[in-house]
Amino acid sequence: MQFLIVTGMSGAGKSTVLKFLEDAGFFCVDNLPPALISKFAEVCSLPGSEIKQVALGIDARGAGTMVPGSPSGTLFEELISELKNLSVDNFQYTILFLDASDETLVKRYKETRHSHPLAKNERVIFGIEKEREFLHRLKKQADFIVDTSNTLTRQLKDTINEIIIKNTTFNSLIITVLSFGFKYGIPDDSDLVFDVRFMPNPFYITEMRELTGKDAPVRDFVMKSEISRQFHEKLLDLVTFLIPHYVDEGKNQLIISIGCTGGKHRSVTLAEALYSELKEDGFATHITHRDIDKDAKRY
Repeated sequence: MQFLIVTGMSGAGKSTVLKFLEDAGFFCVDNLPPALISKFAEVCSLPGSEIKQVALGIDARGAGTMVPGSPSGTLFEELISELKNLSVDNFQYTILFLDASDETLVKRYKETRHSHPLAKNERVIFGIEKEREFLHRLKKQADFIVDTSNTLTRQLKDTINEIIIKNTTFNSLIITVLSFGFKYGIPDDSDLVFDVRFMPNPFYITEMRELTGKDAPVRDFVMKSEISRQFHEKLLDLVTFLIPHYVDEGKNQLIISIGCTGGKHRSVTLAEALYSELKEDGFATHITHRDIDKDAKRY
């Protein structure tokens, strides 16, 4: 039986992921009291059970709630204790931890006008800080960590489909190729940053100015340069060299940021090329163009 625990920061996409999994045939239960996890796992594993895939949603809504008579003290500490019990009983489970930057989480809460479960009457950021403190031990135990800060819903679905539903082995490493514009700042969550402002710039070609690196004329213009082609080859060689070493170090998420001035032409072209190569090589990869739609008037 495939037993998956979906957890992470509130606002990082747990409900969305559970919906993906439910549509894929998983038996999903959200916010089950920790004390019932062992019993629930036991029932699901009974001989003759038709339940083959289970997704259990756990969040920090009750993390600070005291449990009367419980030696663990709080619901979250009780959760950690229950997971230890599952391990002692040799029950196999996988932890998927969903994360996002503080800035992204605050923005999402403002957009939805929801209150953070741990913020009470305080600012949202205080609730986020408390939650990170509660969840840091659980995050360390996670088999997969997915950062949704720059991820569209369809990209998150693709990632879940690759690592959970297809059960493809990626050694827990999920790669994000991110294009950006230096004029809008370097992405804070970058692991590797590459500057491609030395490449031919389509912005100065009038008919290409309003196009992007996803359009064939721009892509062809950038990649017809021998320098561009050589850089792409060397970049791919470097990244594929680094990936197994990151895996050996236990890294779960690799964000490769490629920047030009405005994040619309050259960086998008190179990001698309690298993404296609890594995807073809079988890596769990998705792509994000952070600044592609921003109105950059001049480079």
